[in-house]
Amino acid sequence: MRALTETDVRGALVNADADELRVASMPHDFVLTDWDHLDFFAWRDPRTRGRGYLVAEREGRPVGVVLRAADGSSRARSAMCNLCHTMQPADQVALFTARKAGDAGDHGDSVGTYICADLSCHENVRLAAPLAPSEMRASVDRRIDGTRQRAEAFVDRVRGE
Repeated sequence: MRALTETDVRGALVNADADELRVASMPHDFVLTDWDHLDFFAWRDPRTRGRGYLVAEREGRPVGVVLRAADGSSRARSAMCNLCHTMQPADQVALFTARKAGDAGDHGDSVGTYICADLSCHENVRLAAPLAPSEMRASVDRRIDGTRQRAEAFVDRVRGE
């Protein structure tokens, strides 16, 4: 992913209203971001509980969405993130929703998916998890590409494409 400034990130948020743009907080380590090793940029808002952001490159430009984590917890023991396809303890996966961009969002339409609660999918796919006895390890490159494609597809759904 190409390097972005705070202005680039704020300008990329297609489903944010003026108030959301004003209160959006960058991660504390934003200036240290290693853009060369990111497939997409995602973080939880350090000041606003339950809010997160996801920015992907679409056709050479950044496009981002404001996410809201659902309150509550699951009684399940484990859950799978729909972006990185990583199994996690259930409390480490959350339902995130995003108001659709444009008129659809103004009328209350939204999309949602289960994502790693800390939005660290780009890191999780690079970790080598222990294999179960009959499990085969997928190529790390394939897992990274799949995660990036699913993040981009989610952003496209929010944009209404």
